[in-house]
Amino acid sequence: MDNPYNFAMAEGFQEVIEGAGGECVVNHPLNAYADDQITLIDSLISQDVDAIAIAANDETRLTEALTEAREAGIQVITVDSDTDHSVRSTFCNQASTELIAQTMMDAVYDITGGEGQYAILSTTPYATNQNAWLEAMETLAASDEKYANLELIDIAYGEDQADASAEKTKDLLEEHPDLKAICALTSAGITAAAKTLSEEETEVKITGLGMPSELAEYIGEDGPCPKAYLWNPIDLGRLAAYTSMALVSGEITGAAGESVEADTLEGSPYAITELPEDSSATEIVLGSMDCFDAGNIDEWKDVF
Repeated sequence: MDNPYNFAMAEGFQEVIEGAGGECVVNHPLNAYADDQITLIDSLISQDVDAIAIAANDETRLTEALTEAREAGIQVITVDSDTDHSVRSTFCNQASTELIAQTMMDAVYDITGGEGQYAILSTTPYATNQNAWLEAMETLAASDEKYANLELIDIAYGEDQADASAEKTKDLLEEHPDLKAICALTSAGITAAAKTLSEEETEVKITGLGMPSELAEYIGEDGPCPKAYLWNPIDLGRLAAYTSMALVSGEITGAAGESVEADTLEGSPYAITELPEDSSATEIVLGSMDCFDAGNIDEWKDVF
């Protein structure tokens, strides 16, 4: 997939693995669906790798392939997007679901003035992480009176592809004439959507999760994207690499109460904790999110 976010995450992972003297294999699927990832998992099993760190694009369909990997003695973790908890040792999570949901709802609130129609742009209906964020956003919107005047009218899926995301953005504009804002839960989607909104010369605004290097020309109060948010995907890749190496060496098992030493990251050591929704599984949370706006975009666009 042509997704700069994934490339940045892989860059951090590769940097740490190779810096430690290891060999790193980076594979990107052609699309955001499970079949392509299953093919890549099968290939990695045949290469007899020590560990697989995967940003899962389906919650259940990868289970069989990842089970085969574990049975072959391969350590498996998920990063960025989780899957069936039974087939991985732990999950390197970028930020808590609750934090992301709250940040996204507040971003929509801010750019709409707290009222009106908004839509969500996601990747696919099967994306584990984005479905969790979306569900948490809907729960928050229904339970907090602050968002009572906001109306979620559509959820579009751009398949993490620029062309498809642009087309879905055009569809949203045509089908919903009273639309005020789009919230993109995908870094590939937000850039394509911002470009489309700029070209369409619409008053509809976009916010969401995106890389400052990709969004810089669209960020600002006069642009289609007043502000956007993200964690550092390079650091997320680094955390996944340190976790993978610790599992391979036997320093950790992925159990709650353990911790991962990540020498190049400020938050080290990172605690392994139980998942809030499943005490039988664990995660490692990278940390907080950053906001990119007209005041700081020139600084952030050179970071990632």
